[in-house]
This record gives sequence, C-alpha cells and structure tokens, in this order.
Amino acid sequence: MISVTRLFDFPYYQQEKYSNIPDALVTKQNGIWEKTSTQDYLAKANSISRALLRMGIQKNDKIAIISTNNRTEWHIMDIGILQTAAQTVPIYPTISEDDYEYILNHSESTYCFVSDAEVLRKINLIRHKVPLLKEVYCFNVIEGCKNWKELLELGEDNANQDEVENRKNSVDTFDLATIIYTSGTTGKPKGVMLSHNNIVSNVINSAPRIPFQAGATRALSFLPICHIFERMILYLYQYYGVSVYFGEAIDKISDNLKEVKPTVITAVPRLLEKVYDKIYAKGTELTGIKKNLFFWAIDLGLEYQPYGANGFWYEFQLKIARKLIFSKWKEGLGGNLDLMVSGSAALQPRLARIFAAAEIPVMEGYGLTETSPVVSVNDMRNKGFRVGTVGKTISGVDVKIASDGEILCKGPNVMMGYYKDEKLTNEAIVDGYFHTGDIGEFDKDGFLKITDRKKEMFKTSGGKYIAPQIIENTMKQSRFIDQIMVIGDGQKMPAAFVQANFDFIKEWANIHKIDIGETNKAMIANEKVIARIQEEITLYNEKFGHWEQLKRFELTPEIWSIEGGELTPTLKLRRKPIMEKYKDLFQKIYG
Repeated sequence: MISVTRLFDFPYYQQEKYSNIPDALVTKQNGIWEKTSTQDYLAKANSISRALLRMGIQKNDKIAIISTNNRTEWHIMDIGILQTAAQTVPIYPTISEDDYEYILNHSESTYCFVSDAEVLRKINLIRHKVPLLKEVYCFNVIEGCKNWKELLELGEDNANQDEVENRKNSVDTFDLATIIYTSGTTGKPKGVMLSHNNIVSNVINSAPRIPFQAGATRALSFLPICHIFERMILYLYQYYGVSVYFGEAIDKISDNLKEVKPTVITAVPRLLEKVYDKIYAKGTELTGIKKNLFFWAIDLGLEYQPYGANGFWYEFQLKIARKLIFSKWKEGLGGNLDLMVSGSAALQPRLARIFAAAEIPVMEGYGLTETSPVVSVNDMRNKGFRVGTVGKTISGVDVKIASDGEILCKGPNVMMGYYKDEKLTNEAIVDGYFHTGDIGEFDKDGFLKITDRKKEMFKTSGGKYIAPQIIENTMKQSRFIDQIMVIGDGQKMPAAFVQANFDFIKEWANIHKIDIGETNKAMIANEKVIARIQEEITLYNEKFGHWEQLKRFELTPEIWSIEGGELTPTLKLRRKPIMEKYKDLFQKIYG
C-alpha cells in the first residue's frame, strides 16, 4: 500500500485503496454534474506536470491559483503543480487588487491560474506591476486569455513522464508545499509556509475523529478551498475515498444539498446560524397544532445533552420530535446529511444542541492556518463530544495553556514559518510552541474550550477585562440581530455596533402593523425598532456580569459583507475596518 508522505500521494492512495471512484471529483458545468474519476484525476494531473516541465518550471517555483468557487480543475492543478516540486499559492478571490499585487510579488509567482472573468479583470488591472508573472490561464473559456486546457494538450504526450517521476522523487515530506496568505495585523498579508508533512500529518491524525464510512460517503464542498480548513478536509476526503461534489455558490447551497444529497459538509458558524434562522422563520409561518409541535421540538432541542444524559423521558420525547419535526429539517438538507464539521469561529452552543437533537450533529473543531489547521475536534463516538467545547486535541499535537491563558501548540502540524519574515516567525514560535493568540482552557475531562482572541480582549477604563466574542455570540441568538461588534477598549463601559436582521424586522413590523419605512436607514431610525432591539440586548445582558453588560448600542444601515470589507472570507468580523467605518457612531456613543 502506498504510504502517504506528500500531498500528491493522496489521489494515488485513493486509487490503490478504493480502486477507481467514478465520481471522485464532481463539478456542475452548464447545469450538468460532470464527474471525474480517480483515474482521470491522476491522468490529468500528470498531463499538467508534464506540461509544466516543458514550460520550464523549476523546483521551488511558485504558481498562484485563484478560484471564485471550488471545482475539479483546482485539484488537478494542485496535484499537477506539487508533483513538479513547485509550490502552490492559493489566493482568496474576494481580496482587493492591491492585495493581489502584494501576494503575487511577495511570493514571486511565475504563473497564475484564475477561474473566471471577474478574477481575471482584477489580475489584469495589476498585471503590469508584477514583473515575474509570465502568464495567466483561465479555467473558464474567456476570449483573449489562455485556457488551462492548453496545458492538458501540451502534456498529452507522456514522453517526459520519467522526468515527472524524478521530480516527484525529489520531493521530501518536510519540503515546502504551499504558501497561504492570511490577513496581517499591519494590513499586509502574512505568507504561512506549510510543508507536505504539516498537512499530511494533520490529515492522518484527524482521520480517526471523522466517522466516515470509507469508500461510501458523499460530500458537498463549498467553503473557500484557498482556506486551509476546506483544503485539508478535501485531502481527508481523498484519503477516505469520499466522492466530492463542489457547490456552485453560497446562494445555491440549498439547491445543491437537495441535488447532491451529501452525507457530510463542512460549514462555518455564520452559515449554520443562517440555516437555523431560515428553519425557524418557516416554523413561525405554521399555524395551529403544527406550529405548537414545531416550537415544542425546538424547546426540546435546546435542552439536548448527548449520551442520554437527560434521562429516559427526555429521550422518549426526542424520539417523537425527531420523527415528526426534525426529520423534515434533514429532508430540507438533502435527506442524508448525518455530519457537519464546523471551524473558523466559535459555534453558539444552542446550535450545537439543536442540530445534534435533529440528528445532524455539528462536530466543532479548532485550529489556525499556522497549525494546518486542526488542533482539536469533537467526535460523537466514545463520549468525545461536548457542547460548548472544540473537543479533545488530536494525536501527535501537544497543547498547553500559558500563564496568561493563551493556547500554545506544538506538533508536526505547526507551520515552517512566515515566508520571508524570520522576525515574525520567531515571535510566533517559541521553543517549538506556536502562540495561537487565542485564550482557552481545558475542562477536567480534557475538552478544550476557547474563550476569546487574546488580541480582541480589551480593558475598560475601570480596569475590567471584556471578552467580546462571548458577548457577540450570545447576542446573535436574537433574531433581531444579524451581526454585532462589541467595542469599548479604554472606555468607561462596553457598547456595540449592531447590524440588524432587516428581513426579520420587516416580518416583525408586518405582524405588528408598524410602519418602518422601506429603506434600511429608515428602519434603524425607527424608535420602535430601536426599543425592540434594546429589549433583546437587555434580555441577553442578564447572562453577563455588570461590567460586561452592553450599556449603549448604535445600529448600522449596511449589511456587513466580505465585499463591503466588514467580514473576512470565512465570515469573521474585521474589527479594524468596522471601527474605521463607524467612527462617527463611536463618537456618538462615547462622545
């Protein structure tokens, strides 16, 4: 059996262990799901490798890939590039042209592969400022741009396959595989260097935590592949012989779930919040006994404890709720979904409870780009799942808590360092331990709990510490609040900027026959809307100590988004830009 030590070993391992999976990678093209078998995947990856060698690609050259959505071509290129001992530089499609320019120059990328016309447009705007970039290829057919299929044709003749094999053999497990740029605190992105061994070890050490039926599982993949979380999961899928279907776009996920009927998906908490809100909204439209049953099931779900901890009577009621109500939730998500893996931010405990009650458990994990990424993850089996935690650490990874509460991590998954930045690397990795910047603790049974980001915690002028994420996550349980950012560093009290849930407010106003106007601006100026949101904040404030309670808030008219600059590509808050954008509101709160 092939032993997996480098990233390009995964598809070969898949072929050997599961023979030829007909739908190893599946992408929707012109309305049709086009399947690529393991055999085709490898054949095309080898064509790419042969073409790259004919184009003069040397060991350690850098090649950028920018794709708006996940697709088969990305993976063929990834394996094709890595086999030549060159490295991939995956880039977020949604970042600014300035960031494109910086990353392409900093990484010294010689070629760039893009998915579509919009990414190409942004690249063309800065291409003259990237002297080392020789050529840009597109996955979609676009006039005036070279197409990636030209490489497949160039590599069709397998006369230089021996050369490809020599290059593959020259790649060591500890060699650099990829540079992933994450947004830097100074504004310039940082290039995280991950070796083959960093990611391979993480896949193999995480694998026992994921209850896949090897060779008989189907996944729907839609989180950005340029992010290490989804990318590592995709190598894990290959390791387990999972058929992978690529979602068309975030707004098509609902349709894709029904078409693909996956058994597993990865998600970020923001997405799960949206799914739950949609289900909840449908419940409010019901009438009579159906409505009563729906909300009875929800109340039951919010009390959920794993492993029958609530006793016989609860489990009996849960069985009924699952049959009458929760089975319909599952149907709406394709009917076969029995596992969701969540990462990138803290999951609200109520969502962990309700989805587990509905038999679609969310296995929350924890990690960072710098740790390839998994540090710990929940697992339903063997009592390895605990609500409100990110599970137990995976094997091979050593975690300790520093005296100030910071989580420190050591193991084969810890990055090689930041590209071209020794100073930053030495600040982040001390005595082999990576300083995560997160604050956390272990409970008595070894489950890790994240309490906040070290950099995001702040002190009020009264000297009290505030952990904003916990407050934000609690407040977002309100259906009136879509996004919230807690502020107050150095001020006398904590306050918040709130982006209201405009769709829900329209429904609420409709039911109560309140005229709130047509625009978001009119809505947030409405006294009854402000008073109603104040009620919600007062209610959730009760969960916190007096010094942590939000004393003031201001509503923002915009819907916070990636494009607007308020959210990162994994839907986390970008605190500095939000603060900059709403400095007038800050003045209004604190004078």
